[in-house]
Amino acid sequence: MPKRAPPSRIKLSWQLKIELLDVVPTVWRRLVVPETIKLPKLDRVIQNAFGWTNSHLHEFIIGGVEYAYPDPDLAEELEHVDETRVVLLDALGLQARCFDYVYDFGDHWHHVAIVEDRHIQTSPTSPIYCRAGENACPPEDVGGAPGYAEFLEVLADPDHEEHKHYVTWSGGNFDPKRFDLDAINHALAKVKI
Repeated sequence: MPKRAPPSRIKLSWQLKIELLDVVPTVWRRLVVPETIKLPKLDRVIQNAFGWTNSHLHEFIIGGVEYAYPDPDLAEELEHVDETRVVLLDALGLQARCFDYVYDFGDHWHHVAIVEDRHIQTSPTSPIYCRAGENACPPEDVGGAPGYAEFLEVLADPDHEEHKHYVTWSGGNFDPKRFDLDAINHALAKVKI
């Protein structure tokens, strides 16, 4: 009698709604990720989904524990747990429903992630994708939420003395309401698990 292959483990995905706090208009993404994603990969997913350029440090705050990529220059000051091998499921557990992600300790872009749903992975080609979202992410180094508010105010006022400078600095076509689901999913397809 031929041996049967052992049944494969059912792979589960989590649907996360991640919102950037303290900015108007509200910026959020609804992402689907494997429950076994490691935190460094989740960082890449968030970076790609929001349009950040991975130019700054980040941290995850999960159950009161601060996880980050080890930085020897800041190890004593920040006291982070090394995120390198930490799996989201292990850090969060099955009962917790939210965690925080902070990007750029200077601008302090604070995101909150809510676990909305768990389901069987249905996409064999890409276990990571964005289902929905709204609005453009602020530009890097704009000065955090207060700087972003000022940036939008100046862009909206062609008579402001800094208007031309801000238009040039932002590449000339910044639209705070822009959200391109196809472009986000194209970027997320490049993140390998």
